[in-house]
Amino acid sequence: MLPLGSKIVIVEDQFEQKLPIGEYGYIIAYDRNADNVFDYVVRVPGLNRNFAVPKQDIELESEIIKQEAEKVEKAALIDYALATHNEKLFHYIMNGEEEDTPEEADETPMTGEEFIRQINLKAWI
Repeated sequence: MLPLGSKIVIVEDQFEQKLPIGEYGYIIAYDRNADNVFDYVVRVPGLNRNFAVPKQDIELESEIIKQEAEKVEKAALIDYALATHNEKLFHYIMNGEEEDTPEEADETPMTGEEFIRQINLKAWI
């Protein structure tokens, strides 16, 4: 459960009760009624109203800010990787892990023909 007084943002309107999606509010009470689907009572100061909301309809403001910062960071890294033609960084950002190529896995040196074949293969792709 989120603590009382937490600053939240309404992200969804699951039960179509005309919640102001995108507005921020504060948790002012828990709804402890077992027969009720609502978990919190939220105060939205912009509208000067209280809303009963389920847990799925709200998100902590700090979590939303973290998610947005991660999106911006990823977009900036992708732009940097594309601008500097850094293929390894681009693949790391897009896939989330190091790419294990067969050339790096083998410790034996390539022959000239294998090298030319690899270059032609990459050029063809």
